[in-house]
Amino acid sequence: MDDTAPPAEHPVPPLTGHRLIADYCRRLDSSPGVYRMLDAGGAVLYVGKARNLRARVSNYARPSGHSVRIARMIRETASMMFLSTRTETEALLLEQNLIKQLKPRYNVLLRDDKSFPNILVTRNHPFPQIKKHRGAKSEKGDYYGPFASAGAVNRTLNQLQRVFLLRSCTDATFASRTRPCLLYQIKRCSAPCVGRISETDYAGLVADAERFLQGRSTSIQTRLAAEMAEASAAMEYERAAALRDRIKALTAVQSVQAINPKGVPEADVVALHLDAGQACVQVFFIRGNQSWGNRDFYPRTGGSESPAEIMQAFLAQFYADKLPPRLILLSDAVEDADLMARLLSDRAGRRVVLGVPQRGEKAELVANALRNARESLARRLAESATQRRLLEGLAEAFELPVVPRRIEVYDNSHIQGAAPVGGMIVAGPESWMKSQYRKFNIKGTEITPGDDFGMMREVLTRRFSRLLKEDPDRASEAWPDLLLIDGGAGQVSAVAGILAELGVEDIPLIGVAKGEDRDHGKEVFHRPGMRPKALAMNDPVLYFTQRLRDEAHRWAIGTHRARRTKQAMANPLDEIPGVGAARKRALLAHFGSAKAVSNAGLADLQAVEGISGALARTIHDHFHPEG
Repeated sequence: MDDTAPPAEHPVPPLTGHRLIADYCRRLDSSPGVYRMLDAGGAVLYVGKARNLRARVSNYARPSGHSVRIARMIRETASMMFLSTRTETEALLLEQNLIKQLKPRYNVLLRDDKSFPNILVTRNHPFPQIKKHRGAKSEKGDYYGPFASAGAVNRTLNQLQRVFLLRSCTDATFASRTRPCLLYQIKRCSAPCVGRISETDYAGLVADAERFLQGRSTSIQTRLAAEMAEASAAMEYERAAALRDRIKALTAVQSVQAINPKGVPEADVVALHLDAGQACVQVFFIRGNQSWGNRDFYPRTGGSESPAEIMQAFLAQFYADKLPPRLILLSDAVEDADLMARLLSDRAGRRVVLGVPQRGEKAELVANALRNARESLARRLAESATQRRLLEGLAEAFELPVVPRRIEVYDNSHIQGAAPVGGMIVAGPESWMKSQYRKFNIKGTEITPGDDFGMMREVLTRRFSRLLKEDPDRASEAWPDLLLIDGGAGQVSAVAGILAELGVEDIPLIGVAKGEDRDHGKEVFHRPGMRPKALAMNDPVLYFTQRLRDEAHRWAIGTHRARRTKQAMANPLDEIPGVGAARKRALLAHFGSAKAVSNAGLADLQAVEGISGALARTIHDHFHPEG
């Protein structure tokens, strides 16, 4: 009998990289669709779309001939997922939705998700209001935009007030006025609230303002000049003077506008500049033959993507939640330009044209945007180099295990315990990461007013409990490499204890305490279990930590003031179930104030229009719980 055991079979190692991809290709067809590359842990590395899945994915099956970035991505690929679509447009749309949701490491990613403001001319009042609007276009009225920034909107609103004298006050303020406000005195409003202008004449001003926003300001100026001449001939000198002032204001507006393309009534101008592995995309908004500002974007890239690839990814993500204009002028052609045009046209509900102009006014607009992109990226690279040196100096000065890529700084703010808030600001290699700033309204009822330790405990507990729940493996970039707090040894010891309770005591912690006489430059730095440390007065790292602390202080104070203002303006009627905006207005109009409502009897409350007997009882019981 042979006792020799059979040789153990060696397990076949799982396929990875280009061999894995080649194996997938054998089972793919030529339909359009989306593919996902995943690493060994299941994290999505890359999301791509294809007109022909088999042909597109087979490009990754080659063992060589790839850029460094793509080769690294292929090596890390441990599995793939596929989804077929009916059309190429559906594939492109699904690709961008998945990129936005999953944020894969190797995709070009637009990191700015801010909405753009518009100007709204309301249509729910006999005397329309003109105001800034951001967000969903749910309010009835005419929207003009987008504008590149709130500053661009505010400048345009100031111009419209000077020229067309439209009201900017809310409907509630309008209804409560008994005499003209200051804007009327400085010739920024026609005071429709007190009857200084008729509804018909005010409608004419609104129509003129909308013509201006549509780019037809020349015809307005011609008509105003004719009206001024008529008023002067009729010896209506006061009216003639008012028209003269409006013409001067309109002329001043036209003279300060930097870009007024005559042949481009509506377009977005998108220009891309690449340098040192980074990208800057500059977008100019042109509406009504006027430039409504520009914004620069810095999409995350791997450093080896082509301009066409970056431009396509930017356009798809940028217009994911924005209405594209009829014309988009580009500095670089995009991949699958016909497909992108169809996608944007479907989103807009009308034809959208993509163009790369080579000459004429449109080419000059692109050249101007490209120059701005180049200058913006140069400034950013210079700032990044400085920031990188400061982070390296910070790591060296405080013997940190790694150069921090994410620094979180915490501070609290309150007035004798009232309206307490905690603030967190974030800094990294690209300076302030303002989209990551957070505020914490202190909710703990057991915290003694003014207890900074209790407030800090609540803030850190909320912050890191959520991190531990959402990312226990610390796979994302949301985990900080360094915590900075405003405080001395006592605060540092308390915070270290809180972090130890949460199980995150491996994150470096530094407390910044003001030195003698609480002067800048004499700060003392405290770390758990280490002796206090001071930096030289001229050390750039000292200035850097001061800026971090001061920014956290500014953020905390600002959020505290906002909360305090909200509390001060709160109306007791807002707390009553069943009393909405309309009923609150009816109660205030009937009684004059919330205090008078609180003192009113049940019969008096029932006499108010829209207040039922049951609601009157609810209101009365709210203010008289004893009966």
